[in-house]
Amino acid sequence: MPTYRYKVRDRFGRLLTGTIDGESREKVAAHFRNLSFTPVGIEEEIGVFERFRFVGIFLQHVRLEELVVFTRQLMTLQRAGVPLLASLESIREQCQNRYFREVIFKISRGIESGENFSSMLSKFPSIFSDIYVSMVRAGEASGTMDEVLDRLGLLLEHELDLRMKVRQALRYPVLVSIVLSVAFIAAVVFIIPRFASLFSGFNMALPLPTRFLMWLNFIFVRFGIYMVIIITGLGLLMRYLVKVRVQHLRPFIDRFKLKIPVLGQLFLRISMSRFSRTCSMLIASGIPLLNTLTITKGVVGNRVIADSIEVIKEGIGKGEGMAIPMKLTGLFPAIVIQMVKIGEDTGKIDYLLLRISEYYDTQIDYTVKNLALLIEPFLLGMLGILVLILALGVFMPMWNLIQLYKI
Repeated sequence: MPTYRYKVRDRFGRLLTGTIDGESREKVAAHFRNLSFTPVGIEEEIGVFERFRFVGIFLQHVRLEELVVFTRQLMTLQRAGVPLLASLESIREQCQNRYFREVIFKISRGIESGENFSSMLSKFPSIFSDIYVSMVRAGEASGTMDEVLDRLGLLLEHELDLRMKVRQALRYPVLVSIVLSVAFIAAVVFIIPRFASLFSGFNMALPLPTRFLMWLNFIFVRFGIYMVIIITGLGLLMRYLVKVRVQHLRPFIDRFKLKIPVLGQLFLRISMSRFSRTCSMLIASGIPLLNTLTITKGVVGNRVIADSIEVIKEGIGKGEGMAIPMKLTGLFPAIVIQMVKIGEDTGKIDYLLLRISEYYDTQIDYTVKNLALLIEPFLLGMLGILVLILALGVFMPMWNLIQLYKI
């Protein structure tokens, strides 16, 4: 509900100021007249998101956890028979996210004006995805809004679980890589110069590994701050490019992600699980298969997988079903293709797709639990290379000194 800053005079002519929530300026003015106050000025207060639009781009964010809570609360209230507007108002009062509160208020006002719930959700694509809007629209048409919201809650909780697994999988290698990098840089900056100054007192040429480390020391000391700024800038740039989904870069990034040792298979399984479960939920909600595949293309999170979905769509258009095109993509294992074939033959494709998602979830859990063992050889190899470089840079000059004293 908008907030208005008012100036009014009481029956004695004293000027009173403050803020009040109201649906419109006219209703706020009528409220004060009913209290025998004379309105002098009533202006809508500009919120932080409108006042600082550039900053608001980053502040206007709804976390997936908040969307899960919203969906579950709405499902519970709808199942209890509470009217939609009353449900939204109740949820808005409990919402802690100020931006989300404003969004729910705008959705409520749109519904009061005659708009459908799904059409109002579609006006906020950064919060409510195409899948969310499509399933809600199907629920409105079939009169099964509570069931659709229940499926949406399960789908969002599954997506949240997948994201947590990705974070858990990446935490160990990223932390170890950062620690190794910081230790190597610290050794180059603080230890190597002491040995180099010691060796420079002798009339001898420093070996190549030592000169390489001294060159790194010069780079880190002279240009370290600039390197930090550049790396931070590149990181923010990459995050921006990924967020806005720059089309001509996505194929290269997504193809590279699938080729990363160990992690590539994890990313593939996560995308496949997301694809299977999303298709299952959409089909169970009564959305046609071709529309389901079109919507699902935008949520798998990988262009390579999205291209394979396009191949499946073309196969369905030719009357081949899903199983044959899935085999042609080369991404789906034989057991998955066989389950899809059985689902097509029995008419239980949504149930079998859900089982496929559970199959991939099992594979994801196994990969995450054993990631430390799988990635340990690569981390040990990186550690060995860094130690070898440092050892050669320190000990080779010592060997040269020993040879010099022998002569």
